[in-house]
Amino acid sequence: MKKTAFILPAVAVLVITAMSSLFIVDERQKALVLQFGQIVSVKTEPGLYFKMPIIQDVVRYDDRILSRDLDPLEVTPSDDRRLVVDAFARYRISDVEQFRRAVGDGAEARAAERLDGILRDKTRNVLGTVASNDILSTDRAALMLRIRNDAIPEARGLGLELIDVRLKRTDLPPENLNATYERMKAEREREAADEIARGNEAALRIQAGADRTVIELVSDAERQSQITLGEADARRNEIFANAFGADPEFFEFYRSMTAYERALLGGNATMVLSPDNEFFSYLKSDTGPDAAE
Repeated sequence: MKKTAFILPAVAVLVITAMSSLFIVDERQKALVLQFGQIVSVKTEPGLYFKMPIIQDVVRYDDRILSRDLDPLEVTPSDDRRLVVDAFARYRISDVEQFRRAVGDGAEARAAERLDGILRDKTRNVLGTVASNDILSTDRAALMLRIRNDAIPEARGLGLELIDVRLKRTDLPPENLNATYERMKAEREREAADEIARGNEAALRIQAGADRTVIELVSDAERQSQITLGEADARRNEIFANAFGADPEFFEFYRSMTAYERALLGGNATMVLSPDNEFFSYLKSDTGPDAAE
């Protein structure tokens, strides 16, 4: 009975000691074995490992690719047009020993803060050498690659492998939006005014061409009408001449009748002539001047 009282506690101590000596590293992790705060072993492969109980500790780190969103960052491109940039980075802990030595306890949060500082500094440096139009364009791959490549050496000093840096969004600062809107509005109004002026100029040119065409058509029509009227008058005179030439006496009679019609037109005309005036020769006789004699 006394042996059992001693054996059971001893077994319990052995079990507890054995359990505290074992630790597991899965495929998503890397681990450091620390003894009094000093690194004594690095475990990079998944599996079951042993450590000295009590005096050794195990610190695990995520071996997966991690993401980090940067706070909005204001940059000043080479054309002094300020922009607000949102970026994010993807990275992984590649060297856990270096990582531990660089950032110490609270490693992951502290490393993220230091990585933020590196990325913010490199983003300002790279984007400060180009124009804002290059940043705002869709072809920004070269700029993002430059930021990543410039940040790689400092990230490696933290034991980090910087995989990618991306610019998510680039906008104008809020205080510049209204000014930019007004400038864009003024530019569009100027373009509209130019288009209206060109349209009015084209309308005047078309109207002038139409007016000139109308004048030319009317002038040509009037000329043609005068020509036709002249030809008609000539034809009429020719007909009269032929008719009167065939019978001169009839011509004299027709001319006298026409003169009477014009002279007596209106009904209240008064003519004072001598009775034996030749003008009344056909009123005295139906055979004309010769019969009156």
